Order: sequence, then C-alpha cells, then structure tokens
Amino acid sequence: MNPLDLALVIMISALFVPLYQAWRDEDIWQTMLALSSVSAKSAVMILLVSVLRDDWMIGVVGVIILTVGNAGFMLLAHILKRMGDA
Repeated sequence: MNPLDLALVIMISALFVPLYQAWRDEDIWQTMLALSSVSAKSAVMILLVSVLRDDWMIGVVGVIILTVGNAGFMLLAHILKRMGDA
C-alpha cells in the first residue's frame, strides 16, 4: 500500500472520533466543536486527494471548504450566544 494511501485511510478513521463525540454528547457547544473538527479534517483530506491526483481544482475546493465552512459555524455560535443572553 502506498504511504499516501495509508495516510488517507488513517485520516478517514480519525474522522470518526469527533462524529462519535457529537453523537454521544447532548451539549450543543460540544456538538458544534465536533462538527467543526469534521469540517476541517474533511477539507485536509480533500487537499491530500488533490495532491495525490495532481488536480489543483480539487485543491481549490478544499481550501474554500476550509476557509468558508468554519465561518458558518462561527456565525451560528454567535446567534446561539445571543439567544442565550436574551
């Protein structure tokens, strides 16, 4: 097995840890942190696949997910904080 393929398999298996945490915990903040971790890990996996395939368009998608995906979580956290303050 290619070392880069092995790295991809390890990254996919590491993706299940925050999913289990989000499924197990009832706290909304812990769930949001776990899902943000999944978003970042999937974006890094997309970047690894783009390097493996030598395709820069896939890499651009990974970078967009990495930068914009977590911004949505920050906005949601701000809305939830405002709702809790009121």
